[in-house]
Amino acid sequence: MTTDRRTAHPTTYTTLPSPLGELLLTVDPSGALTSLSVPGQKGGRVVGEGWVRDPAPFAEAERQLAAYFAGELKDFELELRPEGTEFRRRVWDALDDVPYGATTTYGEVAARIGASRAAVRAVGGAIGANPLLIVRPCHRVIGANGSLTGYAAGLEKKVELLTLEGCL
Repeated sequence: MTTDRRTAHPTTYTTLPSPLGELLLTVDPSGALTSLSVPGQKGGRVVGEGWVRDPAPFAEAERQLAAYFAGELKDFELELRPEGTEFRRRVWDALDDVPYGATTTYGEVAARIGASRAAVRAVGGAIGANPLLIVRPCHRVIGANGSLTGYAAGLEKKVELLTLEGCL
């Protein structure tokens, strides 16, 4: 049985349809969102043995995601509790400051968290490990030269999200 690492509770999950395909969401026992994965995502979660499907704790996330994909929501207001190192959590928190309809670069994210220029590669690794795609907008991070560099869910999905937000 796969359980939440911090408690003896089984992982609670649901799936939701989206323009990107079926999303897989997990919450911790308090109801905070711990992951959101899209189909084909590098490093994305997959339903484990013993996981419990329960759509109830995801009602607000479902409502906000539907509004986002309908172009009616620009900022998510969900309790998030991803697992990661302090450095990764700082990077992920910085993603929340990138406004809807805008992009930033890996270097700008590094500067935002006070990391050195040499840490840009580590920042890129943390962004690539973001467990909360879409709600933590790592799709808004692009290369310094304006190129649409990597996205764990694939560049096609990054293009879809940036197009939805009016960036492309």
